[in-house]
Amino acid sequence: MYSRWIGILLLAMAPMVTMAQRMQRIRGTVTDKESKMVLPGVVVVVIDLKPSPGGVTDADGQYVIDSVPVGKHTIEVRCVGYESRILREVLVTTAKEVLLPVELEEKVVEMVEMIIGTKREHINEMALVSTRTFDVQETERYAGSRGDPARMASNFAGAQGGDDSRNDIVVRGNSPQGILWRMDGVDIPNPSHFSIPGTTGGPVSMLNNKMLANSDFFMGAFPAEYGDAVAGVFDVRLRNGNNKKYEYTAQLGLLGTEASAEGPLSRKSGSSFLVNYRYSTLQLFQGLNIKIGTTSVPQYQDASFRLHFPMGKKGELSFFGLGGTSRIDLIVSTLTTPESQLYGESDRDQYFTSKTGLVGGTYTRNINKNTYTKLTIAQTGGNVWAQHDKVFRSATFAVDSMKNVLGYDFTTLSTVAHWFVNKKISARQTLKFGVVNKYYHVNFEDSSRQFPTTRQDWQVRSDYTGGTNLAQAYIQYKLRPTEAMTLTGGLHAQYLSHNGSAALEPRVAMRYSMGNAGTLTAGYGLHSQMQPLYQYFAQLPQDPKGLLQNYNLGFTRSHHLVTGYERPLGQGVRLRVEGYGQYLFNVPVEVRVGSSYSGLNQGSTFSRNFPDTLQNTGTGYNYGLELTLEKTYSRGYYVLFTASAFDSKAAGNDGVYRNTDYNTQYAANVLVGYEKKIGKYSTFTSGIKATVIGGKLYSPVDTTASNALGDMVVIDNERNTLRFESYFRTDLKLGIRLNSKRLTHEIALDLVNVTNTKNILALTYSADLAAQGVAYPFYTQYQLGFLPIFYYRVDF
Repeated sequence: MYSRWIGILLLAMAPMVTMAQRMQRIRGTVTDKESKMVLPGVVVVVIDLKPSPGGVTDADGQYVIDSVPVGKHTIEVRCVGYESRILREVLVTTAKEVLLPVELEEKVVEMVEMIIGTKREHINEMALVSTRTFDVQETERYAGSRGDPARMASNFAGAQGGDDSRNDIVVRGNSPQGILWRMDGVDIPNPSHFSIPGTTGGPVSMLNNKMLANSDFFMGAFPAEYGDAVAGVFDVRLRNGNNKKYEYTAQLGLLGTEASAEGPLSRKSGSSFLVNYRYSTLQLFQGLNIKIGTTSVPQYQDASFRLHFPMGKKGELSFFGLGGTSRIDLIVSTLTTPESQLYGESDRDQYFTSKTGLVGGTYTRNINKNTYTKLTIAQTGGNVWAQHDKVFRSATFAVDSMKNVLGYDFTTLSTVAHWFVNKKISARQTLKFGVVNKYYHVNFEDSSRQFPTTRQDWQVRSDYTGGTNLAQAYIQYKLRPTEAMTLTGGLHAQYLSHNGSAALEPRVAMRYSMGNAGTLTAGYGLHSQMQPLYQYFAQLPQDPKGLLQNYNLGFTRSHHLVTGYERPLGQGVRLRVEGYGQYLFNVPVEVRVGSSYSGLNQGSTFSRNFPDTLQNTGTGYNYGLELTLEKTYSRGYYVLFTASAFDSKAAGNDGVYRNTDYNTQYAANVLVGYEKKIGKYSTFTSGIKATVIGGKLYSPVDTTASNALGDMVVIDNERNTLRFESYFRTDLKLGIRLNSKRLTHEIALDLVNVTNTKNILALTYSADLAAQGVAYPFYTQYQLGFLPIFYYRVDF
């Protein structure tokens, strides 16, 4: 079967292959990593070619290398007094110039030159532990990633997905709710379509990899500038557009039809623009008769932009934005036979819309050659609206009646500002301090009469309009006492205005290089996070308006301790082992005596959570060991193996430690990719990925109580004592990239779950089965089966 797909791809692209010479330009700017000042006199060479073309940076730190053949290349960047860098897998195509900015770190003392590979470099200069820098190519290279940064991150040791319907990131057994998303220096709302309040993921990301620069992903003991997170940080950056020539991309695929453009606003000043728009084409699934778990077609669209204005050597100004809308109508009342719903419930018609947007500006000012300051201000906003109509059926599955049972309208607006000063004191020392402020204005309305199904009166769960402010400040210091040793330390403070919650958090980390024997790392951090906004302002249905039972909840807090060892095993091959322990406290639990509820078990579903009265007395812990073995791309192939073993527990009001919802105990990924030239300018690309994750946990059900309520009720003191079978999935990706004279074509087919494995998602209550008198009215809900995803892209 797969050989047939390869043959089709080859035949489709063969007529485009020609033998004319294909060249392109590589250019960029080289800067000091700490001070961000441009570096003149830097030598940049394409070292895998003989003779090796190269260039030298001018007074503005800019270099140009002309006439580089298409393909993947290795580039060396070297400068007197700075550690050299090797940049591997730099893809050169005919359609677009390669814009390659580089940062170099100054040597502490002059000694034998050190070569630093890109995989060990982190964009954040204070990051020493539990950090992975991903390049944009990885979001398309890895099978099953679907061009989504979040799904791509699940390939890293310590991060996992396991829910085919969502791109939530589970980091080291923590809830995805503990993730912080940041873009261009400011905290942003959930950047996913169909996002639910209190979550950080969704079915489809609004982040488009064509807009992104290389970015950092933190999984523990992160630097002091990051707050309001206890699990991890995804710090994404938008790239600048080409400031010399106009370039375009058009793409058609099952996950979206899109177009992007970039180019100079003024060639004289070097200003540029970059813009992208995407519209959903998932309705094509219906025409192809491919089951995606629902009879309803998701509709979504998104757009993003970045404008960049250099201001000479004194600084720069940029503006950026991201926005998207999504809608889905999950209609089950028209069904004539029972059918499982991957994205919704089977006993009701559901209407859902979400809107998310942000727009901001950044001003960077160089105070002197060693100091710069940066101010970013952004306005974000989001609205989620939903309505549920309960369907009552007869014993023959015919619709008897319908009743509106749920409606909510949540709007959240936020003004975010981040200002900092970064001073490079010397080659050994760097100091950074700043403040982050987020003002929230909210309007939450929610009413329900879902349970029991006989209820006629509306229960108001939220009716609040108002605001709150989260203020944060930090200071961090980096010291390199020797060339081999790097130390960082810092403090982070945050304060929530509406209830006075406050936290002061120390952070420290160490990195010690032992040369060929490897590198040791260690770090500690205390971290805090506010609760989902809507839970602060919710009310119990029996209480009068304005009596908010969880208004005064404090931060969830967490100690992180990480140690690691990394060693090169040969050219382009590295081994990395990292162990960690995490203790969480001040976790929200119910005041009800004997309750097993823990706030650590929420944040990864399509439902919101309206708990009873809570208090900050819960605890939890995570500990584990992670392994990464990686061979970067060379000689036509790459290999990545990641594995983690961990334990994740949480205690409710009863003080009993139980498995958290995310305690799958282990996860492993194997990824292999291979590229082969076809003719002179075409390349066949392929990749395969196999993932195994421990089975999801679930709880024994109380059938009598479930039937009485009309929804699943679990046996509270036996929470998460049962486990489904392990999750296993294999993905295969095939593609061809062709460099014609002025265009670059790429066509790819991503075969998700190629073995059509039936992975279990959840156990679900069925009101229809209960109405039919079935003794056990629950059914097993399965994840996605085999799903082929294609795209065709042309760059010009």
